[in-house]
Amino acid sequence: MVDDSDCPPHDQSHQTLVSSDSDSEGGIDKSEITCEDNSPGETESSGSDTSDEDENIPLFASEITEENNIDKDDNSSASRIKSRSKSHADEDFATWQRIIRVDAVRANDEWIAYSSTQALVSEMKAYQLAESVGLKEYDHLEPCRIYHAARLVAILEAYTLYDPEIGYCQGMSDLLSPIISVVEDDSEAFWCFAGFMKKARHNFRLDEVGIRRQLNIVSKIIKCKDSHLYRHLEELQAEDCFFVYRMVVVLFRRELSFEQTLCLWEVVWADQAAIRAGITKTSWGRMRLRAPPTDDLLLYAIAACVLQRRKLIIEMYSSMDEIMRECHSMAGRLDVWKLLDDAHGLVVNLHDKI
Repeated sequence: MVDDSDCPPHDQSHQTLVSSDSDSEGGIDKSEITCEDNSPGETESSGSDTSDEDENIPLFASEITEENNIDKDDNSSASRIKSRSKSHADEDFATWQRIIRVDAVRANDEWIAYSSTQALVSEMKAYQLAESVGLKEYDHLEPCRIYHAARLVAILEAYTLYDPEIGYCQGMSDLLSPIISVVEDDSEAFWCFAGFMKKARHNFRLDEVGIRRQLNIVSKIIKCKDSHLYRHLEELQAEDCFFVYRMVVVLFRRELSFEQTLCLWEVVWADQAAIRAGITKTSWGRMRLRAPPTDDLLLYAIAACVLQRRKLIIEMYSSMDEIMRECHSMAGRLDVWKLLDDAHGLVVNLHDKI
């Protein structure tokens, strides 16, 4: 199975399945009902008055009936729209469930060495949790991986209901897996993930505006730091940096080991926390720390990763596909601390220009 999260946006099929817009129905104008009083000079006999009233009654009743029919039609239309909307939502959730189960079972086992309690979970507990979330086709997995997969399913399904606009896309399980390995309580893990997704959810939007903004920043960093490399990328029509698409979507999770991922994420979160705490560039300078905090440290790290391979890219690669293959083959070959040092160096030199 091809993992869609590896693909650049123009070749991407993993994005959230959004229910199609319901058909809109125009409003119906209702004619006014007017009751005219007879003028005093035209007052006739009592019998005549009764006759006039009798003549008016059927017309008035028919108008009321017509209005009732219109109201029924409006209610019926609203019911049909609501029914269609619910049907689309059910279809979306069923699709998300299917993809979540596949991704959960495929999750790697790097986390086991860092979570001894979950690694030693009993077979009975693992099977019970798997059954409770409807997880199947896990016979090839040991109990701890079944338990881990079942937790992924439970929390990711809950998130699709919490944020139905985004739902589930491939790559989200990569972001959740380290969290549930460290946080053993499911409710706490869910809220940690929901908080994490406040920043990361734009990576999974159907319109890809968030992804494109981030790729544009990576491109600008490379252009400002190394014009020679940037010109080579332009010649290959790769200056949009689609080749680092996967790094952006899953925040380096596929390129770094489990332990390295946690290190990188915590440094990125520390920068974001410093910004939320109101630590500005000026106060950061007074603290005599080298690089000011930035919301885009991850993107500087991605640019640093590309710049570390500038010679190879310039001399050896003649297409964006070749650069993308190089990026995808970095797994296990990156030094996270060197990466962060280079990223901070870029922040110091370029943060005012980006």
